[in-house]
Amino acid sequence: AASPPQYGIVLDAGSSHTAMFVYKWPADKENDTGVVSEHSMCDVEGPGISSYSSNPPAAGTSLVHCLNQALRDVPKEKHAGTPLYLGATAGMRLLNIANLQASDAVLSAVAATLKSYPFDFRGAKILSGEEEGVFGWVTANYLLENFIKRGWLGEWIQPQKKTVGAMDFGGASTQITFETRDTIEDPRNEVMLKLYGQVYKVYTHSFLCYGRDQVLKRLLSKLLQAESYQATVTHPCWPTGYHKSLSLSSVYDSPCTEKERPSLTLDTTITVVGTGNGSLCALHISKLFDFTTCSFSRCSFDGIFQPEVSGNFIAFSAFFYTVDFIQTVMGRPVHLPSDLKDAAKTICATSWSELLQKAPNLEKRLSDYCAVSTFIYLLTTKGYNFNNHSFPNIAFQKKAGETSIGWALGYMLNLTNMIPAEKPSSHKSMLYNYWVILILLFVVTTLTSLVTAVCLLRHSKSSAI
Repeated sequence: AASPPQYGIVLDAGSSHTAMFVYKWPADKENDTGVVSEHSMCDVEGPGISSYSSNPPAAGTSLVHCLNQALRDVPKEKHAGTPLYLGATAGMRLLNIANLQASDAVLSAVAATLKSYPFDFRGAKILSGEEEGVFGWVTANYLLENFIKRGWLGEWIQPQKKTVGAMDFGGASTQITFETRDTIEDPRNEVMLKLYGQVYKVYTHSFLCYGRDQVLKRLLSKLLQAESYQATVTHPCWPTGYHKSLSLSSVYDSPCTEKERPSLTLDTTITVVGTGNGSLCALHISKLFDFTTCSFSRCSFDGIFQPEVSGNFIAFSAFFYTVDFIQTVMGRPVHLPSDLKDAAKTICATSWSELLQKAPNLEKRLSDYCAVSTFIYLLTTKGYNFNNHSFPNIAFQKKAGETSIGWALGYMLNLTNMIPAEKPSSHKSMLYNYWVILILLFVVTTLTSLVTAVCLLRHSKSSAI
């Protein structure tokens, strides 16, 4: 009989919100690839934990609803043996830069809440950008069974499959990670991984301040600056018919914009009015990237080394949500860079009332699709250098099977040592092999003797005539 499943819980504390994932796997197969799946998930109400900097205990309290769900989702007798992790990403990396005491206080508050549950709590920490990128890559390739798989004899097969690259786009940072044969000229971008006896040379980089929400803030800052902080400022990426009053403090409350902070008092409010001008929007967004400096043989942007992109890619999180909006709401395909460019232009040219008619349920983020689509176009083509040949190799999806793609699963697999460095030569599978071989031998022998008997019988009949 199969042993009862094991469980693991990861809280993904992103910049704009926290998600809890409950994973499960058959206990006797934990080193197989692809056997861990998502059992359930829960979206924490409210903003990301980094926004509780002035009231840290509330960050802990915010998690209670989802943790109580985990108590129900994991069978009671398994609680004590279920590892529980919290990983925080770029929102907390930014808070850590802006106010170290506050970020420590938030993590402590969160840890205190997690410790009060009967699970095996194993720590709350801030992941580095490199970890975030690499664990997302591990998750995607693990779920696609690109590392190793069981053959029909129960033996381990290295499928000689190519791995897929991973592109993640969160609220405060974006990551690109892929296996490469090229020289990685900057050691900070190189990760060597040994998984199931195979060595992978992986390129990774995380761009802080290039997540969706921070890009929108940086864009606002550039526009306000361009119009010298007048009482009314136009926004070419917002749809016509859309306007909003903003306080300067909401734009300059981040390390991503503080260098551009004006000398005005931050309680000044400015009315921002959408003009829906796609080409002007693209012009302003392109100024968020620096293509002028590069001390390597090649760079993506901001002086960061990047080898040529190669192989297939999976683009998840906000990459998926944006392209999904283009395909489902705008009804446009995205196969080539030009498709993305044209779709962005069309969104930018669509009025606020028309957008609301098309997607009334998406009101909260609707005004930003023009800017975000334009940003994704510029990031992938000008930034990462995808072209007509390589861009079609990007699959925009948020799940593989029933499991969400992101860093959380790879993080748990790593910390619970479920991906061995060496190729598993499990005793069990050898025994299994011997049985299979014995049975095969038995079948072959039986068949051979049957065939021989039939032939002999026929032979004796024919000679009797």
